[in-house]
This record gives sequence, structure tokens and C-alpha cells, in this order.
Amino acid sequence: MGLILYQRDDCNLCDLALAELAKARAPEFESVFLDDVPELEARYGRRVPVLRDDVRDVELDWPFNVEAVRGFLAAGRG
Repeated sequence: MGLILYQRDDCNLCDLALAELAKARAPEFESVFLDDVPELEARYGRRVPVLRDDVRDVELDWPFNVEAVRGFLAAGRG
């Protein structure tokens, strides 16, 4: 599968991202929290939330909506 949502605790934008993923009926993904992980903070700190497809090595940065999520996911099926 390889989908990861990088996010933070108590993050309003992350909550909005989760809602968009739910509306898009995104497949199961792992939630990874940046808090207290310096390596992840350095990479994603200003960009969260970020949806990453580890299999394709691509990322979808916030802001995204249902259509953007569906397009991102569909590109991996082709």
C-alpha cells in the first residue's frame, strides 16, 4: 500500500486533510506524527499535512481537496 499521512498533534489543517481523505474514500494509510521526531520535522515541518505514496515516491502537499486526492491515487493505478 505505502500511503502515509504526515501530520501533527492538535493540527487543524491535519483534521481538514483527514476529512478530505475520508470524502475521497482514500484507501487505508498510516498516520505518522512529526512531533518530537527531528528528522521528520526537518523534512515536513512547514508542509504538513502531507500525503505520501512510498511505492511511487511522490507526495501531495496541503492544501488538497477530494479531486486532488482522487487524482493522486488514480495516477498510481496506471
